[in-house]
Amino acid sequence: MQSIRSDGIIGRCLGLKDAISRMNVLAASGGFLWHSKRFRRKTDQNMIRMTSQSMRIFILLLISLVLSSSWSRAVAAEQPEQWVVYEGKSGPGKGKHIVLISGDEEYRSEETLTQLGKILAAHHGFKCTVLFSIDRDTGIVNPDNLSNIPGLAALKNADLMVIFVRFRNLPDDQMQRIDDYLKSGKPVLGIRTSTHAFKVPVGRKEWLHYDYRYNAPSNWVHPGNWVHYDAHYSGEKKEWERGFGGLILGDTWYYHYGYHNNQSTRGIIAAEARGLPITRGLKNGDIWGPTDVYAVRLPLPGDAMPIIMGQTINRKNPRDDKDIFFGMRPTDDEVASTGNNPTADRGQDRYNPNDPMMPVAWTKSYRVPGGKKGRVFATTTGAATDLLSDGTRRMLVNGVYWCVGLEKKIPAEGTKVDIVGSYNPTPFRFQSNDYWKKKGMKPSDFKWDN
Repeated sequence: MQSIRSDGIIGRCLGLKDAISRMNVLAASGGFLWHSKRFRRKTDQNMIRMTSQSMRIFILLLISLVLSSSWSRAVAAEQPEQWVVYEGKSGPGKGKHIVLISGDEEYRSEETLTQLGKILAAHHGFKCTVLFSIDRDTGIVNPDNLSNIPGLAALKNADLMVIFVRFRNLPDDQMQRIDDYLKSGKPVLGIRTSTHAFKVPVGRKEWLHYDYRYNAPSNWVHPGNWVHYDAHYSGEKKEWERGFGGLILGDTWYYHYGYHNNQSTRGIIAAEARGLPITRGLKNGDIWGPTDVYAVRLPLPGDAMPIIMGQTINRKNPRDDKDIFFGMRPTDDEVASTGNNPTADRGQDRYNPNDPMMPVAWTKSYRVPGGKKGRVFATTTGAATDLLSDGTRRMLVNGVYWCVGLEKKIPAEGTKVDIVGSYNPTPFRFQSNDYWKKKGMKPSDFKWDN
């Protein structure tokens, strides 16, 4: 029989395993009963002592592991949840579940969607689950973390997906949740940067078609090429032209049509949408936000129908980067004409951002290959500061009603959109990882005691 190693706990445990494989050890009367006559005749007291010592160490190690596991489970149970749920009160949405997915680095989608979720739950009865970009190591909300949005399993039982993300590169299991949802044909409401929701490395062939550059033609406008064109993103899935944004929402990222941080957006009801339930309670000028108009490629594809047009408005006051609206105001009334726009990344910075006027909200249908047909409401507005406008909030809530087939229940005066709780949105701008670490926001910070 080999001697039991005694050089540390691991060695003793390994040696004990070898000893047990050669002996039938039974606990009896506080000792050991050896079935082998040889061991009964030639019992080595040192071996028994070593075996007993190793057994004690092994048992202590097992106890330690059990206690450690129990402690870990207890700690995990005490950790803040990685998403928030707003239970619906009474209203047309009672019994329906909306999953709102935040994750953009600039426009404070985590603030937009938590306030929108509260409005939908408090005033309209929807159950709302809000997801966040979460730092895996710290558990804080960090929109600069592009690769983790926990909680997407909630999409399995969702009636609507509201998505407001930018340039995400999510792991396979999280992408699969989104893909499964889209194949179900359930409705989607996409906000602002979701036209370029995903930025997938070339090596990830399984999800490359979600990338905002996928099968995007290089010459969309004259003069010059689309500056984001990349031949590496040409693929065989022809239906996915322009990625998630193109197939699902109707377009991918193009450029800032209005002068970013300098010109605001005023909403004008599109001629095609006048008198429709989705525009109830809205009139020209009700929708306003300091975010500029995004360019989209006209005409919009398929059955897409403009709902709100974006009128670009000049500021009256000087730019003020410390101001929540950068010096712009909803009372500004000078309609922009031909001028320079250094933020238009298309190689042409002098044009009229109201000729033509771009749609900033539209409806359409979508169908992914192998999936069912579904409804889409898309808007290129929606920064957290845009929600200070009653009209912007009403446009979004009306859009939710339309997506889930409740448009006939939109009141003539429009949906109720009163702010729920306190709402002090952050001005939109990019931040550093250090900023988010210092801010230290947890999903629990967005909870609502309803």
